[in-house]
Amino acid sequence: MTDSSLSPLAPAGFPAIPDLDGVRFFTGNTGLRYSGRDDLMIAELAAGSAVAGVFTRSKTRSAPVDWCRNALAGGSARAIVVNSGNANAFTGKAGEVAVKETAAATAAAFGCAPSEVFIASTGTIGVPLDASKITGLLPQAKTATAASWEAAARAILTTDTFAKGATATINIDGVPVTISGFAKGSGMIAPDMATTLGFVFTDANLPSDVLQDLLREGADKSFNSITVDSDTSTSDTLLLFATRTAGHKAVKKASDKRLKDFRKALNTVLIDLAQQVIKDGEGASKFVAITVTGAASAKAARKIGMAIANSPLVKTAIAGEDANWGRIVMAVGKSGEKADRDKLVVSIGGIAVAAEGAVVPGYDETPVAKHFQGRYIDIAVDVGVGKGKATVWTCDLTHQYIVINADYRT
Repeated sequence: MTDSSLSPLAPAGFPAIPDLDGVRFFTGNTGLRYSGRDDLMIAELAAGSAVAGVFTRSKTRSAPVDWCRNALAGGSARAIVVNSGNANAFTGKAGEVAVKETAAATAAAFGCAPSEVFIASTGTIGVPLDASKITGLLPQAKTATAASWEAAARAILTTDTFAKGATATINIDGVPVTISGFAKGSGMIAPDMATTLGFVFTDANLPSDVLQDLLREGADKSFNSITVDSDTSTSDTLLLFATRTAGHKAVKKASDKRLKDFRKALNTVLIDLAQQVIKDGEGASKFVAITVTGAASAKAARKIGMAIANSPLVKTAIAGEDANWGRIVMAVGKSGEKADRDKLVVSIGGIAVAAEGAVVPGYDETPVAKHFQGRYIDIAVDVGVGKGKATVWTCDLTHQYIVINADYRT
């Protein structure tokens, strides 16, 4: 746990995640920024492990993101190195050198090619990263007793108040297959591929091209559908690894019917992790689900949902428990997507508040105001122009968000 108080939306605890064949974790303290807590996570993967990834589309992306995007072409992974406290973003050539030095040293330690090493960094932008503080821990990482999933998840946190993990088990060809992962994120959360840092592992026998198709689809339904503050990070990285150690016959196409349960379980894990990021939004006190229907397309529905979710006026009304549904109407109108004003329907907590271009006759705000007093807020909007639908998730915007971000570097 970080110095911040625990989010009121935090789960009861970190889930019980079973060991996964072909995955081993190490955590340690680099001293790059934090003292008294682990800020480095290294994962060693079995030889032959496959990898897929999606990354930020930010034009000011970090050096580790560039490295991972290039390494992804090889489709193979043997190690992951993640540090918190320093994003190694906007650090020029020095940032590139730090990544190359880290990859080379890790490859030497684990007996693989540098292109099989994946690197992610999160924290303050614009501060040079001393790679020696990471590489100096590699001998210990190679020989230390394996760390737990929870320890690995905690080592990558910054302003997060709790570690985020999820797991699922299904069968392929009657063989048990596990999907487990963890993520970090609390602020600077808005999607443009996925969001924040996320690492998901499976023992399924899947090649990298199949993993990539599954991850791209899953990211759209999960990490691409959340926002805390509309700000896209320079470091956003979501990686999916398959150790291929499960005993089932290899799956060669993402369209294979044998992947039906796997796809569903993967999406469940990704959505769980993404929602935990929102529940740990900086200063968040309420979790908000926004469902948009009747849009011109699913893409349009998500854009409308994000316009509502990113509206400071909507988010502060929710924080203040003010049932000001007019702000939702405003956000739909500014989205730039098609919407029929005179067919628009807005519901809050399952209660219709507006329809046919006006407030519902006899509208009683009392039950809506009571819904806003809860921790979990449901908003539904039908824009009346088509069959497109989407659900996005966000949190409220409180004064604590300002406090956290005003003091982040100090």
